[in-house]
Amino acid sequence: MIVVCVSVVAAQSMGCGAAERRRVLTFLFDGVPPPKAAEAPDAGQQEIRPDAGRSRDVGYREHGPYAARQCGACHQPGAANALVAPKESLCLRCHEIKLDKKYVHGPLASGGCLSCHDPHSSQYRYLLVSESDGFCVNCHDPQAIARIAAHGGSQENCTTCHDAHLSDTKYLLK
Repeated sequence: MIVVCVSVVAAQSMGCGAAERRRVLTFLFDGVPPPKAAEAPDAGQQEIRPDAGRSRDVGYREHGPYAARQCGACHQPGAANALVAPKESLCLRCHEIKLDKKYVHGPLASGGCLSCHDPHSSQYRYLLVSESDGFCVNCHDPQAIARIAAHGGSQENCTTCHDAHLSDTKYLLK
């Protein structure tokens, strides 16, 4: 069903300009790149954005509702940034994550999505708050990790072996 809906929306947006296609796609998907300069809308058609003029890295990503300027999906209108639900449950209103595994990462279990993810935009994949290689040491002690024999000087990203959200295996192993 979702594939059908996405296909219909994508087909309908094919006749639109680059800005309109991006608006539709960013509503559905995270990480849609901005249109190339040659495809940018005319100055008369360009919408004024609060972040206009900020420099962007090539890999810049925006959360779908934020990119589509659907602030009301998360924020109460005119309520000084008040949220429509407690921040611990806000993300789960749209993002379905089944907590059906034996082990759940602490921030996810407590609704702390914002510990790892930015709700608006990020230059990092998955809207992470920092670079993903070495990301886990923002909370986990790197010296304690290095003492674990299984790590044995590994240069891999943590998520090569560990799932960032949940797992049926201890230590969130994949």
